[in-house]
Amino acid sequence: MTISQERLAQIAQRFAELEARLASGTLEGEAFVAASRDYAELEPVARAAEAVRTMQGELAELEGIDDPDPEMRALAAEEVARLRDELPEAERALAIAMLPRDAADVRPAMLEIRAGTGGDEAALFAADLFRMYERYAAEQGWRVETISVNASDIGGFKEVVANVAGAGVFAKLKFESGVHRVQRVPVTESGGRIHTSAATVAVLPEPSEVDVQIEDKDLKIDIYRASGAGGQHVNTTDSAVRITHLPSGIVVTQQDERSQHKNKAKAMQVLRARLYEKMRDEAQGAEAEARKAMVGSGDRSERIRTYNFPQGRVTDHRIGLTLHKLPEVLEGTGLGELVDALIAEDEAKRLATLGE
Repeated sequence: MTISQERLAQIAQRFAELEARLASGTLEGEAFVAASRDYAELEPVARAAEAVRTMQGELAELEGIDDPDPEMRALAAEEVARLRDELPEAERALAIAMLPRDAADVRPAMLEIRAGTGGDEAALFAADLFRMYERYAAEQGWRVETISVNASDIGGFKEVVANVAGAGVFAKLKFESGVHRVQRVPVTESGGRIHTSAATVAVLPEPSEVDVQIEDKDLKIDIYRASGAGGQHVNTTDSAVRITHLPSGIVVTQQDERSQHKNKAKAMQVLRARLYEKMRDEAQGAEAEARKAMVGSGDRSERIRTYNFPQGRVTDHRIGLTLHKLPEVLEGTGLGELVDALIAEDEAKRLATLGE
């Protein structure tokens, strides 16, 4: 994918202008924030463009050498061969940097995991998945805050919702949405038979209050007394909160905190994320089919991955990748390999559509 010198010069000029504006000290408030955001978005493109521009210039210069010294000509030919070898990869890196970015990629995310088919075993698997994401998040330097947990009697999670904050959270986790399937002998199974269970993962970009404005008249708020299953605390006051967003029909319940105020705040946080995702889906409209043609639609009913314990393998069905390192993946250390492969596949397919 050859990129013209004119286009490279345009990128360099735009980046230099942004640098100069930010260094001038004349920008304040929203203007400074907007310019800083533009700078952060353009910087990787400008760096990649500069690398391509330098290599193209060196190549043109070397190809123009007509030295009478055979040794110098041989050295120049070697350098030309190296640059011709490396230039396509540098141009591809620039093309990837120039791909349109999902505005939500820089957002923190709401991670929701729910046990599916399989009863207690599915709940235990949901807890395994949550721990996997917690460990992966720790590796990335992200912060995980649990919003709500509905625990099962034997230590699993029927449902768990958490906020994950840090650099590039949604960009890395967005392909985790879908049905995760596990094949193993449950701890509750005395006959040693392999069972198949499932859990559903949803990763939603978390908006700000500016992105999603919710009017009080659109909310129905019910307050009731919380009771914890499986020996958890039982509140003696009405602190549990159920919020219904009337226009969309979305319902969020929260009872983990003893404070009604804290429960309402957390419920609103989840509601805002679900409404933002709904708005994104509706806005993408015609792009929905194109999204499905990429690595995955993010549909929660789509089976995306199987964790096979007897064979120690993890298979991602969307890209046909199998890793024989199940323990490492569940420990979080091996999950990055899957995440990187999914991002690379998405970039490759989007590059291919640009070339059509």
